Amino acid sequence: MSVEKIIYNEQNTSTIIPAVKSASKFSGRVDINHLMARARKVKDKESKTNLVFFGLFTVLIMIVGLLLSL
Repeated sequence: MSVEKIIYNEQNTSTIIPAVKSASKFSGRVDINHLMARARKVKDKESKTNLVFFGLFTVLIMIVGLLLSL
């Protein structure tokens, strides 16, 4: 078998994977509490990230001020 045929066979076998159906059925309803909890998690994560960047910036300013004062 040539290399081209082997590559062609590998490509075809990887794309013919049947889709797996989920066991649970989606009812079409959305729970507002789940959405609000997810929004709170995202907001908390953003505020933590902002706090870390602010802390790093403050430390950088303090180090630059210390170096300039010497």
